[in-house]
Amino acid sequence: MSLAETALIQTFNGVALKTKLARAERKQKLMAVGLVLPLFLFIVITFLSPLLVMTFKSVENQETFGRLDRTREALATWSGQDLPDEAGFAALAADLRIAGEQRLAGEIAKRINYEFAGAQSKFKTITRKVAAMKTGPYREAFLSTDTAWGDPKLWRIIKGASGRYTPYYWLSAVDLRQGANGVERVPANQAVFLDVYGRTFWIAGLVTSLTLALGFPVAYLLATQPASRANVLMIFVMLPFWTSLLVRTTAWFVLLRNEGPVNDLAQLLIGSRFDMIFTRFATILAMTHIQLPFTLLPIYSVMKTIPPSHVRAARSLGAGPFLAFWRVYFPQTVPGIAAGCLLTFILCLGYYITPALVGGPRDQMVSNYVSYYMNNIINFGQASALGATLLIATLVLYWAYNHLVGIDKMKLG
Repeated sequence: MSLAETALIQTFNGVALKTKLARAERKQKLMAVGLVLPLFLFIVITFLSPLLVMTFKSVENQETFGRLDRTREALATWSGQDLPDEAGFAALAADLRIAGEQRLAGEIAKRINYEFAGAQSKFKTITRKVAAMKTGPYREAFLSTDTAWGDPKLWRIIKGASGRYTPYYWLSAVDLRQGANGVERVPANQAVFLDVYGRTFWIAGLVTSLTLALGFPVAYLLATQPASRANVLMIFVMLPFWTSLLVRTTAWFVLLRNEGPVNDLAQLLIGSRFDMIFTRFATILAMTHIQLPFTLLPIYSVMKTIPPSHVRAARSLGAGPFLAFWRVYFPQTVPGIAAGCLLTFILCLGYYITPALVGGPRDQMVSNYVSYYMNNIINFGQASALGATLLIATLVLYWAYNHLVGIDKMKLG
């Protein structure tokens, strides 16, 4: 029957069959969209929206935008090399006078202080002084108050902070800054974040490697045991999930402290104690224990799907035990290994509680600095830039993994 003849076929109520089928398919698509829509909205509201807000805050001059408009206009044509003219000083004085009346001068000083140490006290002093002045000259008033007002660097910072958007937080997140001649590296004694990123990725990579080395043999044991025995052993694998991450980390703190059971045993056996708490060793040990099931379970789920007959066939064809395992069995476990390692590595990048409790000052990861800038300094811009930089680095690694290995080869079971 031709397509034209099929199109002429009608249902009992006179509607063309083709139209009826199109309506049915459209109804099914709408039902599918309706089922997926709640999850989609949940992801947008709880995941994508915070990421967009975080990205916006990392480039916004939240403390100064709209409060230094006169200064921005007066410094628009300023070269940035010498001091501004009288109009520039007068514009800043007018902005500070209004900000002082609105009790917002402290916010402006706080923002400038991120880039120019000691700016808060200088702004506080000059705000009081210009509030009492009715006319200029303002240039002499600024310079006589503090010699810092004669530094073009301070004025370049004020100009950069007067606009709505700023690259400062992103540059600072990778140990860069805006200098007189463009972007430059910060002095070595002020460089912090590149070292923190390197430490974060190093710890995450090492923990992932350790969980793979420990989890692969256990997953193989579980996959090759009878179901009754494997179920009992699986209880011990799942046991850490019965307690929270905080409780497990606290347990390691108790075990590894100088007066803890581990050091008591070392004192009994070799007559000495070791400094294990607040060290890199304690951080990696606790993180490995916590992340081990996340690496093991995907590997185990893939191993369970591998027929034992594959290895037996290889053995029957003359391969030894190791060769049969390495050439036949192991390649089939790679999707599970990839899934477990990628999951563990990404989770390790965001660790905060464990390094904070059992690690030392040199063991803190990026998340600790994000918390510090949010809770201690109340610098949301810097915290957002650090978090966004880590997210971008993670996405780049994910892209590289997909490009080299292929995300379609990763399986969770």
